[in-house]
Amino acid sequence: MRISARADYAVRAALQLAAAQGSGPVKAEAIAEVEGISHKFLEGILGDMRKGGLVHSQRGGSGGYWLARPAEEISVADVIRCVEGPLVSVRGVRPPELSYTGPAESLLTLWVALRANVRQVLDGVSLAEIATAKLPPEVVALAADPEAWTNP
Repeated sequence: MRISARADYAVRAALQLAAAQGSGPVKAEAIAEVEGISHKFLEGILGDMRKGGLVHSQRGGSGGYWLARPAEEISVADVIRCVEGPLVSVRGVRPPELSYTGPAESLLTLWVALRANVRQVLDGVSLAEIATAKLPPEVVALAADPEAWTNP
């Protein structure tokens, strides 16, 4: 699985909004500066997140962006799906829409299992948990394995 810059930036922007929740709107310029993201690129991402119902926005001097729901109710997967679409696809197709024959027949089961694991991690972690550094124990345990940090 590959996390695009767009998805990474979207999650980072959402985390800035989660950290500021209850403090009023946050300007895109401020997020772009703190996160080192192109302001124009970030505006496009925030626009997609607004269209997807994850953030609200207000124009003007006291305007900016804020989360549409509490950070505890927004998963990392929600953010990624909003800006990128499905979490796992094969050649741009969702696994259940695929079919294989012969020796590759069981490959579909592998792709579905991969998708299930990705969902388990990314749907299972909220913006609030990341913003407060309180990741679920299962995620911490996965990352604690030294093999998780090496590239084969």
